[in-house]
Amino acid sequence: MAYFDMPDDDSSDFDKMREMFGPGQIDQEIRQAILCCWMGLPNEKRHFDELERQIRRLVERALSDRREDHDEFRGDSHD
Repeated sequence: MAYFDMPDDDSSDFDKMREMFGPGQIDQEIRQAILCCWMGLPNEKRHFDELERQIRRLVERALSDRREDHDEFRGDSHD
C-alpha cells in the first residue's frame, strides 16, 4: 500500500496517487467487488440477475452516502 501526504497547499502527492489509481486499477477493484458479491450470495440467489441487482443497490447506496458525506463535511454544493 502506498501512502501520500495530503498537504492543503500542494496537490503533487494527490496527483501521484491519482495516476496510480487510474482506470485499470479501478476496473480491477470493481471486478473484485463483483466476485466478492457473487461469493457472498446464498446458493439459491446465485444468478446473474440477482448479482446485478445487488451490485447496483450497493453502488447506488455508496454514491448516495458519498454525496451526503460531502454535503455534511464540506457544507457546500456537490455540483
